Amino acid sequence: MHDLAWMDRRRLMRAGGWMVRTGIVAALGVGAMAAAALIPAPEPARSAPTVKAAPVAPAPKPVVASPIAPAPAAALPPAAPALEAMTVKRILDIPGPISFGTYYWNTDGVPPDGPLVITVDLEAQTMSVFRDGYEIGATAILYGMDEKPTPLGVHTIKQKKVHHISNLYGAPMPYMMRLTWDGVAIHGSEVEEGRATHGCIGVPTAFAKLVFAQAKLGDKVIITRGKRLGMGGVVTPE
Repeated sequence: MHDLAWMDRRRLMRAGGWMVRTGIVAALGVGAMAAAALIPAPEPARSAPTVKAAPVAPAPKPVVASPIAPAPAAALPPAAPALEAMTVKRILDIPGPISFGTYYWNTDGVPPDGPLVITVDLEAQTMSVFRDGYEIGATAILYGMDEKPTPLGVHTIKQKKVHHISNLYGAPMPYMMRLTWDGVAIHGSEVEEGRATHGCIGVPTAFAKLVFAQAKLGDKVIITRGKRLGMGGVVTPE
């Protein structure tokens, strides 16, 4: 089996070959995999901190988006403390849809020690990274479909590893951030139109490196399909 499976192109959300940025997920949940995470809808142009668009360094070929062998239960980190309600305070001003393989990152004016929440919308195929309610990063993603779908719900980062090799396929999964013990993680990948993963969330490797540096064990990762929340919306952990 290949590391990256080809998806049915009819199932991709895109416009002229560009990923459609329909909004940003924002939700918090504690121990509730079915928690309703929400995404902000697109906002009209507004004044916002300058978005720094960084070129994407080519990922090694092939980059495998594959299951990770389960780790022993003893490796589980302590449970993350309960988070307070999160208010969406800023959404990056991104000009148009996010194309495959590109990303945006801007931490200007954002508190360095606020809680980190990563959100994923499988319908829009986008990921956002929030610190203290401020969106600091966004990118287009690959995800799992068909026999190995990416699981919806509220997850926590259970393990981090800069240089991870797939136990099943023997290929690199750089900047791996494990979400489940049965093989789902966020990691660097070659993000191209028409590809899918074996359940993992693949992001550009340079973006994965930035997220890896910010994320801690126990940080929340919320995966939804098409949920939305406007600017200033509040999400509570209940």
